[in-house]
Amino acid sequence: MSIQSPTTLLELAGSSLLSDKSRAILDLEDLPIELFPPLFVEAFSRGHTEVLKKMVQAWPFTCLPLGALMRKPQLEMRLYLPLLCCGPRRRWKLQVLDLRRAPWNFWRMWSGAVVDACSPEDIKKNRTLKVGPAMAAKLPLKIFIDLCLTEGPMDEFLTHLFLWVIQRRDRLHLCCNRLKIFGKPTHHTRKVLRLLQLDSVQKVEVHCTWVPSTLATYAPFLGQMRNLRKLLVSQVHVPAHTSPEEQKWLLAKLTSQFLRMDCLQKFCVDAVLLLEGHLEQTPLEALSITNCPLSDSDWNYLSQCPNTSQLRHLDLRGIKLTNFSPVPLQILLEMVAATLKSLDLEACEITDSQLQAILPALSRCSQLRILCFFGNRISMSVLKDLLLHTARLSQLSRELYPAPLESYDSQGAIHPGRCSQLCAELTAILKEFRQPNILIFRTISCPQCGRMFLYNQGLLHCSCPTAA
Repeated sequence: MSIQSPTTLLELAGSSLLSDKSRAILDLEDLPIELFPPLFVEAFSRGHTEVLKKMVQAWPFTCLPLGALMRKPQLEMRLYLPLLCCGPRRRWKLQVLDLRRAPWNFWRMWSGAVVDACSPEDIKKNRTLKVGPAMAAKLPLKIFIDLCLTEGPMDEFLTHLFLWVIQRRDRLHLCCNRLKIFGKPTHHTRKVLRLLQLDSVQKVEVHCTWVPSTLATYAPFLGQMRNLRKLLVSQVHVPAHTSPEEQKWLLAKLTSQFLRMDCLQKFCVDAVLLLEGHLEQTPLEALSITNCPLSDSDWNYLSQCPNTSQLRHLDLRGIKLTNFSPVPLQILLEMVAATLKSLDLEACEITDSQLQAILPALSRCSQLRILCFFGNRISMSVLKDLLLHTARLSQLSRELYPAPLESYDSQGAIHPGRCSQLCAELTAILKEFRQPNILIFRTISCPQCGRMFLYNQGLLHCSCPTAA
């Protein structure tokens, strides 16, 4: 039997006030600010439209975080909530209407500082940028929303919201911190981007198959995102009929915009063939390049780029390194030894000799917390050497290594007993120096079930029924 928390005096007062809606509207002028958030939630849940309109006009804080409330299944409220802000603004303090998702208990855990800011990182800013009602009435109202654009039609709420912003562009600024694009961009995508305050965008993810010409068309929008911190682009392919001259022109148009992104901290590309040979035009702090080819110039530039000295995360999953010299990676690891926190070299086809070449530099990465070598064919002797070099990295909390080559028979099939024995030996070597937190050895695909054998400090897992 659950015990419900007793109703607070503020909630009782709010419920009493809302029982007489006309009195609630009249009493807003004298309402204590502590009562505004719980009363607003109560009025919202009851659908008291007139009370909500008046509360918005009398809202005593700079930000109204509606996103948490709008997660409730009340479609009719979604359709006309923007209209709540259309009343006279001469006495407003409201500067931001926040439609981003937030935990439902955001409103319940009320405090002046929290409600007066749109997010914890905005608290300090709000304290220094507060303006009086007269000045707030003259400033455009900022509307914050996270957007996910697809090929399909926009839902009714977004359609209504965009129309509302278009009709009042002189009084409303539509801001977006996180923008995701799935599927082929449409004319609606361009309309939305033109509507946004692009300098408000901090994270962009493009998850779709684009041709370079389409990406180049959208490049100017990226260039206007001066505060962009993360850019992820995947699945950009060059059509077979594209000439080298056209490729060069398209690439120049795209990468020229990167140079305008002064705040870019993380750049991620996946299966982007057009990047080959032009990585040096991209500003780097945190870098993720996965499942796409690198040219010799790209690979060599990794150790020469002036913006990699503070690199914290390096992800090269699926980049075939077999034919590259290990020297650039060795130099890069030496440069970032004091800052690197995660290194992912999964399925890079690293050879024994390449891994041995980078071990001295890897052992000096004192801040390293996550290390992944899954999917590489490494011998038992080199894996022992690897663990001896990483054994004194005290910050390591997640270590993901391939099972030794000796775990397989001559036909490439996994030998469970031998694999378990070898992984136990490797685990014992590491435990002589420190107690590992997460330590996993993984094989390639099991021939019987298609999944992997995982050795996790004594347990060998496989979904294959014959593996036992």
